[in-house]
Amino acid sequence: MERYKLIKEVGDGTFGTVWRAINKLSGEVVAIKKMKRKYYSWEECINLREVKSLRRMNHPNIVKLKEVIRENDILYFVFEYMDFNLFQIMKDRGKGFSEAEIRNWCFQIFQALAYMHQRGYFHRDLKPENLLVTKDTIKIADFGLAREITSQPPYTEYVSTRWYRAPEVLLQSSIYDTAVDMWAMGAIMAELFTLRPLFPGSSEVDEIFKICNVIGSPNKNTWEEGLHLADIMKYQFPQCCAAQLKELIPSASEDAVNLITTLCSWDPSRRPKAAEALQHPFFQSCFFVRRSLHPRVSGLSHSHTPPVGVKGTLDLNSTRKYSAGALSITRSANNFISAKANSPVRAGVQRKLDMSNRELERKKSLKNNLKQPGYNTARNNSVSYLARSSRKVADMPDNKMSCSEMTDKLAQISLSSSTQKAGKLPPPSMKSGGWRSRTDFLGRSPEVPSFRRPSKKLEG
Repeated sequence: MERYKLIKEVGDGTFGTVWRAINKLSGEVVAIKKMKRKYYSWEECINLREVKSLRRMNHPNIVKLKEVIRENDILYFVFEYMDFNLFQIMKDRGKGFSEAEIRNWCFQIFQALAYMHQRGYFHRDLKPENLLVTKDTIKIADFGLAREITSQPPYTEYVSTRWYRAPEVLLQSSIYDTAVDMWAMGAIMAELFTLRPLFPGSSEVDEIFKICNVIGSPNKNTWEEGLHLADIMKYQFPQCCAAQLKELIPSASEDAVNLITTLCSWDPSRRPKAAEALQHPFFQSCFFVRRSLHPRVSGLSHSHTPPVGVKGTLDLNSTRKYSAGALSITRSANNFISAKANSPVRAGVQRKLDMSNRELERKKSLKNNLKQPGYNTARNNSVSYLARSSRKVADMPDNKMSCSEMTDKLAQISLSSSTQKAGKLPPPSMKSGGWRSRTDFLGRSPEVPSFRRPSKKLEG
């Protein structure tokens, strides 16, 4: 720890305090989390969930753990430094955020969640305090309660701050999964629009009552398992009708309200996965690329690239046409199609010129070979073969043409026949290495196979 200078305490939690610090050697500003309990062995430190989970994850929207230090039985985590957490920003905000800001933040968080869930972890403690912000970038932090999806239940009953706690956890279910993170994201999204918590319960019972007032009481159709959990606890749901979420969040668009509604579903199985949430119409504009930019894909500026971490969605095996993987293919296809459509004549002329140049080179080679009858090898087998044939014709006793005349005649015949067929390339061989014949014929790589042109309209 002598390499770091503590500057200011920026947070105090159940398990530790967070300090802003500076690396004396590099001058880098970092965040150091000092754990409150003591650790007497490295094995104990390495087996911590926070350490195990963060060591396995590397994503632009997950806070990076730089170093773990154990000194005098005290454990320190050195993280990259972020300027604010989302709660601080909301607290100091006079009015709600614009939908574009909310979309940008939520898009990044869902990408991080999709990455995390795909690698076998769920966070279990998502809340504004654990979402760190620097400029337009937001990252998930505090993996102290993270859990492996493959770990065996029963799980801890108390998980996450009450206002963002999923109903199945409130009803003390010992079996839950990544859906608890999706419920928390629905509550956080709504809070970003209104700057007020959606379910501000003062206790577990009051929390369930607040949820019923907003989304209505569950029944056998909406959440039969929840009724069974309530019976085990001897708890009876209050009978409430669902409120109009649009009236509670008037500044939200129809797509935003729809996404929040699905995320805050009673039944965990009806909540979308993180990868599915990224495909919701609310995020269509995050994948939008202006068509006028398609022919200039290679020259796109940084400002026109998709938001942070779009590439992370390539690994999600998503089938929706708005996925980042589909977009990258579309852009490449348009670039290729545009090049072909704008210059069909030029391509044909260039091909003929290439053929003519090749025949002229072949003609020169023939002349040189005829002057040197003892030369029997060449780098190009076809040229070597023609040279040997020419020498045999020139050496025939009844031949009345000179060697140079015969060479000119052969070259003209070859050139005219090749020029007539320049527009019709021989089909590729069906044998192994089928493109080899076309490569030998033209002396260049085969044409890039054309892509199917995407539809004109890109929603979003």
